Amino acid sequence: MRKVNDFLLAVLAGSAISFGGTVFLSLENKVLGSLFFAIGLFMVCTLKLNLFTGKACYLPGKDLKYVAFLCLVWVGNLLGAQIVASLLRLTRVGPVLAEKAAGICQIKMDDTLLSLFILGVFCNIMIYVGVESYMANEHPTGKYLGIIFGVMVFILCSYEHCVADMFYFAISGWSPRAFACLFAITLGNVLGGIIFPLCALFKQKTLGE
Repeated sequence: MRKVNDFLLAVLAGSAISFGGTVFLSLENKVLGSLFFAIGLFMVCTLKLNLFTGKACYLPGKDLKYVAFLCLVWVGNLLGAQIVASLLRLTRVGPVLAEKAAGICQIKMDDTLLSLFILGVFCNIMIYVGVESYMANEHPTGKYLGIIFGVMVFILCSYEHCVADMFYFAISGWSPRAFACLFAITLGNVLGGIIFPLCALFKQKTLGE
């Protein structure tokens, strides 16, 4: 039952990020789009949903069960993104969103896997900043500014977020190259998310010794 609940929370998280992706595609102004994209991470944090990029940040020190949990979350996020994308394609806004997403996805698919991996690393550093700020900052304003700035920076810098990309690929159309790109981005997100936690763990162990 616990796994079912974890999976459902992951599906909802994929849907939440897709809502952010929808508003980003709907706005011509990239700055405003990045600002309102933050609704996705806001929903994830406040509703305690399971987002792969956020959960991956806390991998250091965990066992194989946590790795299995991350895999479950990734699949759930993908399903949530696919559901939202499929439903949007049935609406009057679907064709416009699909066309815009196709342009974004083409840039990704024309890129190298190494480039996507590195951009994925940088992205999840920002996600870690946003999630950790929400969890650790006692000041309400600080909690939400961390989310907003973390999201805006990764979007304006064209960093790669695997769950957001799940939505873009889902609404524009999947291909073998799209899945290869998504895999490289996912690995980059994992590495980016654990950099600061690993440093903190190393510092803790060093001081403990």
